[in-house]
Amino acid sequence: MIIYSKEEGFIKPRGIKNISGRHDSNIRLPHVAVGVFSEYLLKDIVKKYECNKVGELSEKRPVYSLHYKNTIITLFMAGISGAWISADIEDMSVNGVDTFIVFGNCGVLDKTIEDCSLIIPNKAFRDEGTSYHYLPESEYIDLDSQYVTLFKEILKEYNFDYKEGATWTMDAFYRETSDKIKMFKEKGAICVEMEGASLAAVCKYKNLNYFTFYYAGDNLDSLQWEERSIDQLSNFDKKTQVPILALELAYRINN
Repeated sequence: MIIYSKEEGFIKPRGIKNISGRHDSNIRLPHVAVGVFSEYLLKDIVKKYECNKVGELSEKRPVYSLHYKNTIITLFMAGISGAWISADIEDMSVNGVDTFIVFGNCGVLDKTIEDCSLIIPNKAFRDEGTSYHYLPESEYIDLDSQYVTLFKEILKEYNFDYKEGATWTMDAFYRETSDKIKMFKEKGAICVEMEGASLAAVCKYKNLNYFTFYYAGDNLDSLQWEERSIDQLSNFDKKTQVPILALELAYRINN
């Protein structure tokens, strides 16, 4: 049982770490941030665009200022799990980020969703721990929809198909059991991942803007687990086409 508290946390976020490795609340980051969970996709983005490293998050995960068209965007290596992504958001908000666009891989609960295709989640079932420390108990969180229409316009322009539906957020992937898969499918979940509900909860708690989307990886809608492209480098050419969608959304939010 997780007990929700309305009080502020005893330990306060101190901002990202500067180049010297110390938390620095004086660093000013572009207010829209794009977070990516794949280190290989992050490296590919840094190769393709003008990026300047401005600091780090925990475990030496880099934070960049990225030049895209006529705007500057914060780019960061997002922490995998609700606990890490919530800490990332807490720290970067100290440095001026108020809008988070975060994307990554997910497992699918519908085998008709093709490998590497896109998913827009509209609500997140809370089967993890972090979200319950930011919001009172509930079965799910309705995800922020303010950028959905804009994102769909971008997908149409770039010829991307997508599926929209609920996601199941859980933080113990070796415990994705057949009975729970069946239960969440019946509730309307089409995918499973580890951060959606947590990301939504911390942003709601702190009154921050956010948008999250996924590209399909492994398949759990089968008699046996199908890995598909869960490995970061599998179908990498397809995956390298996804970041432009997040950058374009960030650009349009800024302009």
